[in-house]
Amino acid sequence: MDSPAHPAFVVRASAIHGSGVFAARDIAAGEKIVEYRGEKITKAEAERRGLAREARRDGAGRVYIFELNQRYDLDGDIPDNPAKYINHSCEENCEAVLERGKVWIYSKRDICAGEELTYDYGYALEHFLDHPCRCGSPRCVGYIVHQTARTKLKQLLARSRKRAGRRES
Repeated sequence: MDSPAHPAFVVRASAIHGSGVFAARDIAAGEKIVEYRGEKITKAEAERRGLAREARRDGAGRVYIFELNQRYDLDGDIPDNPAKYINHSCEENCEAVLERGKVWIYSKRDICAGEELTYDYGYALEHFLDHPCRCGSPRCVGYIVHQTARTKLKQLLARSRKRAGRRES
């Protein structure tokens, strides 16, 4: 089911993960698309909520917490935050930018009407097994990790496969 129309995008079913955000019109490179809204919470509260949501028995495990600074995070799991449906991709076309305490989603390149909006979630390498990636990009490493950690993850996975191959021999 589509969301109410927004000038730049619409929320609908995504092949990447559940719901996604799709361009309703052509979007120019560098365009400010939408604010990622939410409740400002402490790091401790963010950790508590994140763990509780990841442990849900229904398998949803959707965590919409965005890092603001060393003290606070933004919990985007509110009704008036369509930006929470923007999925991760290893070939993202958007980026999240922190401006004066607010998180804005900008386009990194020209985006055609109908194209899904995505950005790099930037997860740390240390928890990669908790975050499988389904973006479908040819550059996908299979897990959601920040782009700067993808080469190292590829190396770790190759070593792991090599060890597994030796054990099977």
